[in-house]
Amino acid sequence: MGGTKPMGRSKNSLPVASGGIVRIQNTTLLIIAVIFSVCFILALSCAFLGDDEDEPYFKSILDEVAQTNPGLVLLGENVDVDIDEPSITIRWSIIGCGDGYVLDGSAGIHESTSCGLPPEYLQIYVDSSSNPTAIFDPSQLPFASQTGRRRNIQNLVQFDSDHTLDVHEDRLYPFDTYLLTSTIRAVDSSNATVPIRKLTTIDQVSSFLVASTDIDSYETTSNGTQLASRDIDLQVQRPGQARAFALLFFGLSWMLTHVTFGHVILAQKHQEVKPILKHLVCAFAVVLAIPQLRNAMPDAPGYDGILIDCIGFFPQMILSTFSVLALLLLIMLREFDAMNDKPLVIGFKAAHSTVAPAGKQSPFNSPLKPLILNTKKRSSSDSFERGEFPDCEKCELDGGYTFPPRSPAPSSSTTTHHRGRSSRSISSTTTFGGRTRMHGYHLSKSSSLRTVTER
Repeated sequence: MGGTKPMGRSKNSLPVASGGIVRIQNTTLLIIAVIFSVCFILALSCAFLGDDEDEPYFKSILDEVAQTNPGLVLLGENVDVDIDEPSITIRWSIIGCGDGYVLDGSAGIHESTSCGLPPEYLQIYVDSSSNPTAIFDPSQLPFASQTGRRRNIQNLVQFDSDHTLDVHEDRLYPFDTYLLTSTIRAVDSSNATVPIRKLTTIDQVSSFLVASTDIDSYETTSNGTQLASRDIDLQVQRPGQARAFALLFFGLSWMLTHVTFGHVILAQKHQEVKPILKHLVCAFAVVLAIPQLRNAMPDAPGYDGILIDCIGFFPQMILSTFSVLALLLLIMLREFDAMNDKPLVIGFKAAHSTVAPAGKQSPFNSPLKPLILNTKKRSSSDSFERGEFPDCEKCELDGGYTFPPRSPAPSSSTTTHHRGRSSRSISSTTTFGGRTRMHGYHLSKSSSLRTVTER
C-alpha cells in the first residue's frame, strides 16, 4: 500500500551528550581557537595605542626650570650605550628657559611655552676639552616663510658627546651596571661663563635604563679664577623585562641540556638501533637550539666569557655534545651486538650449471675439497658419475648439474623413456622383484613419452 516513509535523522546531526556534557564538534573548536587567537593579538596591540596622549617627558622639567631657576638647559634626548666598544654617546639639545633666555619665535620646545632656543652665541665644552665640542649661533637659524617662526634645525641646535664607559661589571649580564660622570661648561661670545641650570637625559632607551643626577660645580684656572660648570652622573642598567627574558632563556637552555641526559638514559634500554636514532635526532636538535637561545637574549654581549656563559652556554654545549657522542657510541655497540648475534653460515653446493673453462679446474670439484671440508662422504653428483644410483626418495639435487649415469649392460628388462626437447629425460630400471626404480626429475603432465627398446 502507498505510504510515506518517515525521514530519519542522521546520527551526527545533533551533538551527543554524555553525562550532561555536550561534545563540541572539531570544526566548532577550530573556529573558537581562531577567534581567541585574534582577540589575544588585538589585546596586545592595544599597548601601542595612547602613547601620543601622554605628556612629553621633558615638559615638566622645563616648566620647573623656567619658574624656579631660569637659564640654559641641556637635555640628553638620546643615550646610545655600546657595550662592545665600550662607550656611551649622548645627544644634547641646547635650550633656554625663562624670560630673557628664549629666542624670539622659538618658544614651545617639548610643548613648553616658557622654553625655546637660546638668544645668544654659545660655545660648549665637554669634560674640559681644549676645543669646543659644539658651537651654537642663533643667526644661522632660518625662518619659516608662512609663520615667521624660527626653524629648529637639529644639526644646529644639537650635538653629540662621546664618553668612555666603565665596564668593570659588564661580566654580570643581565645584572650589569655602568656608571658615567661628565662635566660641561658653556661660554658666550665674550668668553664669559654662562651658568647651566639643568642637565638631564632620557630615562629609558631600547635596552637600558638611565638614571641621571646633576650637581653644580666649578673649575679653577691657573690664576685662581673659578669657572662655573655643571656635572652629571649617569647610572645605566638593564630593565627588568630584559633581565627576565635573559634568565628565562638561561633556564630553558639548561632544561634542554637535561633533556639530552634523559635521551641517553632511555636509549640504553633499547636493544635495536632504530629507536636510538630518534633519541639521537632530538639530542642533536638541542645542540643546535642552545646557541639560538643564547643569541635571542636581549642585547646580549659576545661570547667573551661572561658569567652567564661560564655557568650556562659553555657547559650546556659541552654536556649536550657529550650526550650526542654517547648516543653515537651506543649505536655502534648495538651494531656490534647485532653482528655477533648472527651465526656465520657457509653453504657449499655440489656443483653449478656452468662448466669450468678448459685447463682450469672448478673449485667445487677440486681434489682438495675433501681436505677442506674434512670429509670423504661422496655427494649425490659423485654417485651419479660413478654409475651408482641411490634411493631418489632421500636424495635432493637442488637444481645442480649432474653427469648422466653410466648405461648398464643392455638387457631385455631395461627400458629407456624419452620425451620432447622441452622436457628432461628419466631412466627406469626393472629389478628382479619386478619393481621399477626411476632416476631423474619429476615429469610434467604435458610430457609426451615414447618407449624405445634397446637391442
